Amino acid sequence: MQFDKKCFIVTGAAGNLGAAISVELAARGACLVLVDRVEPPLAALVKTLPDASSVLTLAGVDLTKPDEAARMATAAVEKFGGIDGLVNTVGGFRMGRAVEDALAGWDFLMDINARATLVASAAVLPSMIARKHGRIVHIAAAGGLKGSAGLAVYSAAKSAVMRIVESLAEEHRADGVTVNCILPVTIDTPQNRAAMPGTDTSGWVKPAAIARAIMALLSDDAGAITGASIPVAGVA
Repeated sequence: MQFDKKCFIVTGAAGNLGAAISVELAARGACLVLVDRVEPPLAALVKTLPDASSVLTLAGVDLTKPDEAARMATAAVEKFGGIDGLVNTVGGFRMGRAVEDALAGWDFLMDINARATLVASAAVLPSMIARKHGRIVHIAAAGGLKGSAGLAVYSAAKSAVMRIVESLAEEHRADGVTVNCILPVTIDTPQNRAAMPGTDTSGWVKPAAIARAIMALLSDDAGAITGASIPVAGVA
C-alpha cells in the first residue's frame, strides 16, 4: 500500500493516534496536511518523518467551525492540488454522570465528536467529488455500540459518528468517495496508562495497529468498503 504523492489530511495529527497515522502515511510516500491545535507538537512530529516528506502543518483549526475547516481544505488543495483522503482523529472522552445529570457534558462531547465529523467531511468532499475519488476515515469507538452506565452522552456521540459515516457513504457512493470509521477499544497510550494504573492492558490496542488498519481503508483496494464501522480491538 503505497501512496506516492497522494494528499492526505490528518486531523489531531500530534496526538498518539494521529502521529502513528502520519508516520505510516509518510513512510508510504504520501503528501501530508497535518492539523492540530497548536504548532509546537506538530513541529516535533515533522522531525520524526522521513527527510523527503512533503508536509504542510496547520495549527489552531477548530473543526467544529465550517469556515476553519474550509480553510484547512483550501490550504491542502493549494499546496498539493487536491485531497485524496482525510483521517479525522479529533474526538474526546469525558467521564460521565447518571443520565439525569448528563446534560452538562452534552455540548462538549457532541461538538468534538459528532459535529467535528460532519464539518470535516463537508470541507474535504468538494475536492474529492471533483476528482471522483476520495477516502474518509473517522474514529468512533466501541463504546458507541451500546450505552453504558455513566456514559450516555459519550456513547450517543460516538454512535452519532457512525450514523453520519453511514449517511455520507450512501450519499457519495456514486462519487467514488468511501467513508468509514474505526471502533477502537481502549487505546494503549501513556495518558491512558497513567489514568488507569494497575489495569490489565493486555486487551488494549496500540496506535500503530490502528494506523495499519486505516492504511488498508485508504488504499485503492478498499474501494468496495464504505459505510462500515470496523472494530479494531486486537493487540498486534
